[in-house]
Amino acid sequence: MATETAVDVVMPQMGVSVSEGTITRWMKQEGEQVEADETLLEISTDKVDTEVPSPASGTLTQILVQEGETVPVGTKLAQIGGTEIGGTGTGDGAGEAPAPAEPPEPAPGTEAAAPAEQQTAQASEPAAAPETAAAAPAAEPPPARASEAVSGNGKAFVSPVVARIASEHGVDPSRVAGTGRGGRVTKKDILAFVESGGAQQQQQQAAPQAPAQAPAAPPRPAPAPVAPGELLPGEQVEPITAMRRGIADHMRRSIDTAAHVTSAIEVDFTRIVAVRAGLKKEYQAAYGVNPTYLAFVAKATVDTLRDFPYVNGEMRGDSIVTRNFVNLGIAVELQEGKGLIVPVIRNAEAMNLLGLARAISELAGKARNKQLVPDDVQGGTFSITNPGGYGTFHGTPVINQPQSAILGTYALVKRPWVLEDELGNDVIAIRPIMNVTLTYDHRLVDGAYAGRFLFALRERLEGWEGDGG
Repeated sequence: MATETAVDVVMPQMGVSVSEGTITRWMKQEGEQVEADETLLEISTDKVDTEVPSPASGTLTQILVQEGETVPVGTKLAQIGGTEIGGTGTGDGAGEAPAPAEPPEPAPGTEAAAPAEQQTAQASEPAAAPETAAAAPAAEPPPARASEAVSGNGKAFVSPVVARIASEHGVDPSRVAGTGRGGRVTKKDILAFVESGGAQQQQQQAAPQAPAQAPAAPPRPAPAPVAPGELLPGEQVEPITAMRRGIADHMRRSIDTAAHVTSAIEVDFTRIVAVRAGLKKEYQAAYGVNPTYLAFVAKATVDTLRDFPYVNGEMRGDSIVTRNFVNLGIAVELQEGKGLIVPVIRNAEAMNLLGLARAISELAGKARNKQLVPDDVQGGTFSITNPGGYGTFHGTPVINQPQSAILGTYALVKRPWVLEDELGNDVIAIRPIMNVTLTYDHRLVDGAYAGRFLFALRERLEGWEGDGG
């Protein structure tokens, strides 16, 4: 017997553009106690992986959606407290089926309807009287397939994401077998259907037939889908996550959209190394913030973008959009290489070095602890990626659409460097040098424009003054 008020756990709304989520892990099992705001489960969307806190304290009486299932926003995932509902797992039915209703008594002066077998025989007679035909009950329509959760217009209901993919590939979702709740077609189902060649088969079946008087040759059968090869000894397989599929789609779309070009420049960090050494103790003692080299690059980049609006701009249809603000995206690797996410620092142009260093640290921590929400990764106008922490000295990053450019920072390495002494003679010195790249969309940003941007950025970094404002 339940002694707690039932509280539903539902798939949360993770942003305006997010319509569904995948359960990746339940942190509690049925029958266990859970406290309010304690992490109850982890979910994955094509934007972020995040933890979902418990909405209340009590006993987890039901888990309705299992790990690996993808369901729309608002779907009931579990129940805390209340009476556990057995058997159906839907939360709205009793355990026993109702007893069959007694047949109604015939009205006075009329006869009871004939048995079904007799009605069938009568229906086969060539000339039945209108009164007799009216007495026969209409045949019930066949039940709809589970995958055809129809809306009012008779079409199968699917999420906006599934509808978009189906439209792009010319697929009728109602003809795809669904594995979601109630037979609903999920994003995974539609992608698997397309990859297996089902879209081509549907299109061939829907093609108009040739005229009867001039029959065409029979169409060539569609190639059978290639079965995945068996795993070899030592190989392992794991399902692709929603985040990894989202990254794959986003990167492929960027390559298909933008004309990628990368330019590079070398920067002498001697001055910044000295400034950072003086600020590090102060920032850590007073604010608990480490002024990383990335923070210096971010500050110099934001200041330089003011003079190069196309680098911070966007191609939007037939128009060019420029801005007087910078929403700076910082690429963050998730633990164990499970994904890459780009949280956004909004209005970075209004921050000084300390503010940017703090914002970078906070967003990186939220990303690695699965505390980001989709709004944290949307609205960026320019991005920085920093693979140099692992010793890489050069790269060609992919632009984060719909942005027009992305900056890459690489390992800070001590190298022999040619300088001029006070007499104008060339001398060799050991200097900390960093390669910096700018990958840009050549549809909007020309090579000379990108070169001037990198030159101005280097001048600002090598001539660093104060704490950058």
